[in-house]
Amino acid sequence: MANELRDQAYLNRVATAVPKHDVHEAFVKFAGTLLADIRHEKLFRRMVDRAEIHHRYSVLAAAEDPSGPSVDAHGFFRRGSFPTTAARMGRYQAEALPLALTAVERLGLGRDASRATHLIVTSCTGLYAPGLDLELAAALGIAPSVERTMVGFMGCYAAFNALRLARHIVRSDADARVLIVNLELCTLHLQETSDLEQVLSFLVFADGCAASWVTSEPTGLALDRFRTVLLPETADLITWQVGDQGFDMYLSGKVPGAIGNGLRPVAPEILDGAAIGDIDLWAIHPGGRSVLDAAQNALELPPGALDASRRVLADFGNMSSATIMFVLEKLLATAQPGQRGAAMGFGPGLTAETMLFHAA
Repeated sequence: MANELRDQAYLNRVATAVPKHDVHEAFVKFAGTLLADIRHEKLFRRMVDRAEIHHRYSVLAAAEDPSGPSVDAHGFFRRGSFPTTAARMGRYQAEALPLALTAVERLGLGRDASRATHLIVTSCTGLYAPGLDLELAAALGIAPSVERTMVGFMGCYAAFNALRLARHIVRSDADARVLIVNLELCTLHLQETSDLEQVLSFLVFADGCAASWVTSEPTGLALDRFRTVLLPETADLITWQVGDQGFDMYLSGKVPGAIGNGLRPVAPEILDGAAIGDIDLWAIHPGGRSVLDAAQNALELPPGALDASRRVLADFGNMSSATIMFVLEKLLATAQPGQRGAAMGFGPGLTAETMLFHAA
């Protein structure tokens, strides 16, 4: 039994942080001014009501009147003169480290944070070098010899890749201590557009960060199994390109349907033969209310199974790779020993990254 425990990796702790500026209502007001077609504006308002999102946070404070010349209080997003990609990356570099350090501090590791042997950072909303990984290591007093990995531009499912890598590390070295930071500043990529589908895609995105600690210590959630599923003929439904004015996100309205249709036949493979009823804890990436509804219907989950995911969506929106860790944080706080869980995240590909776990 002792050897089995030493061969297992555990998500011991998760802590999260968001910036202080709640911008959801401001964005709704701003977006309404972009849609000249009255039919599009009415549809947008209906989607706002159906989104079940109440709060989203940004590193940028909203203007008192976001329907005026600037969306934010400091003129970063000025109408007719939205910032270049270089300006957005400069803001990302200025804001990333403070938010990441807040999340790490909330892990409550104290000096143990400096004893990390491995550091994994995921982000698809900002790039610079020397990067956030080196800045974090220096700020936390981690040895320069720490093994660092950056997971970039994988979108909403990147946290699964980080957890999978952490599992491999710990299973190959039981003394390893892996610090994971998932940081996304999605609001820096707001676009000034009248395209309804693009405006709707920005209805859900927000800024946030999660920090987690993975070791062989048998506490928290045991990371049992990972599996990647690529849904056929869906590659064009989610795209993320580097443009001249920020990163251009395209999120098709067909995504929920594709997820629903794609999950149903592969559910036995994802669950490794387990029945839906065998799973006590569900962590589905809240890419939007329609995504959660599609997953719940496809898997025929009981009412309330996705309450943790729905609460995160309502309180924080979609923070790309950090979001699933917010859900796991909630589950970790209430999980009972022996409970089995399944987690899923969706992103470009169209890819579903999945994980089975159990409470230690």
